[in-house]
Amino acid sequence: MKKGIHPEYREVVFWDTSSDTKFISRSTSNTKETIKMENGKEYPVIKVEVSSASHPFFTGKKLFVDTAGRVEKFKNKYQKKA
Repeated sequence: MKKGIHPEYREVVFWDTSSDTKFISRSTSNTKETIKMENGKEYPVIKVEVSSASHPFFTGKKLFVDTAGRVEKFKNKYQKKA
């Protein structure tokens, strides 16, 4: 492999904001935010809305989140006019 053309592969914290779960993994994504974990080390943090800690497939819970009212907007736009 050529040197200097590959992004840095480093440990980062993925923070599931919907369930407030944090886990350490590795990624090449760049971020300016950092967080200090329980082990005392400081890691770059990547915020995600869905992970295995909050996804219905993994949790077994049925959860419907409509953050922007998209369903209502769709129904209002395409409902039959009487």
